[in-house]
Amino acid sequence: MIPLRDDVPSRRYPIINTSLILLNILIFLWEISLPLVYRENVFFKYGVVPYRFYNLSLLPYGIFTLFTSMFLHGGWSHLIGNMLYLYIFGDNVEDTMGHFKYLVFYFLSGILAGLTQVIFAPNPYIPAIGASGAIAGVLGAYFRYYPRARILTIAFFGWFLEFIYVPAFFYIGIWFLLQLLSGLFSLMINISGGIAWWAHIGGFVFGAILSRFFRRKRYWLYYYF
Repeated sequence: MIPLRDDVPSRRYPIINTSLILLNILIFLWEISLPLVYRENVFFKYGVVPYRFYNLSLLPYGIFTLFTSMFLHGGWSHLIGNMLYLYIFGDNVEDTMGHFKYLVFYFLSGILAGLTQVIFAPNPYIPAIGASGAIAGVLGAYFRYYPRARILTIAFFGWFLEFIYVPAFFYIGIWFLLQLLSGLFSLMINISGGIAWWAHIGGFVFGAILSRFFRRKRYWLYYYF
């Protein structure tokens, strides 16, 4: 299923969310302007590489990469997928938290997602990159704030596709379940590369928990529990 939009209008312009999307796009355009060998060096230098966290001399640099890795993407599909989710779900979360709190929440979710990946990564020498850990935190907050919102989704039924509305708690719940099952499976068969499932899992869980403390005071939601 591919999400297209939700049915919850924002009350304020999502300046932080829009800025994050634009910044990710600009950095990606810079990435693809580099020769492939230099691009791979950028991923290793600024991505989250778990072994740096097991060496005290490298730990400060490892902590630095928890931030820089959030703005790197491995290809167009990686970037477009992440930015689509951020565009659909981030504006409402920013609306609920306020601009500054949302920015702090986004980076904190990304950092905690990166640390989760460090703990569970099967191979400590492969860099993890992408905004998906932070965006998973945004999904966790959206799941908490707007469980009964509806997500317009493209659903595939064999050779046919349909445009259907899916409740947010179902859409995001299925998404998280897939991440969890994939993460557990990756541990059992020791997959070294590919998708950083545990960053998604950690980002979502921490996002859902932290969102309780980031909601603006006196902000009333139609869908909150």
